[in-house]
Amino acid sequence: MTLGLPSDVADALDVLLGTEDAIHLALRRQIPHLRVSGRCTCGCGTTYFDLDSDAVAAAPSPAGTVVAAEAQLYDAEEHCIGEVLAFARNGYLSWLEVCSMSDSTVTLADALRQLRS
Repeated sequence: MTLGLPSDVADALDVLLGTEDAIHLALRRQIPHLRVSGRCTCGCGTTYFDLDSDAVAAAPSPAGTVVAAEAQLYDAEEHCIGEVLAFARNGYLSWLEVCSMSDSTVTLADALRQLRS
């Protein structure tokens, strides 16, 4: 069973794919067609997608799985504490990953606060 895309996930994708790059523009057009197929259970916010590929065109990107966009996240002392990455497979968004590089879990809410600032 798939669920619609939560606003926090859509917001993170919109910010990550915010450049006018042709690949990012094509991937942003896919956001309204994404559905959640699964989420990480640790609370980080990593989200896996389903997409009806007949509903929207693939982005002009390499075959296979690629990092389509990424942003590093920092603490107050400017240490990298994690990153958020958007992955595409064969030109279609496939998941949003939130990674921690510290002892504490970085969440999607943490990532959004930094991405929006």
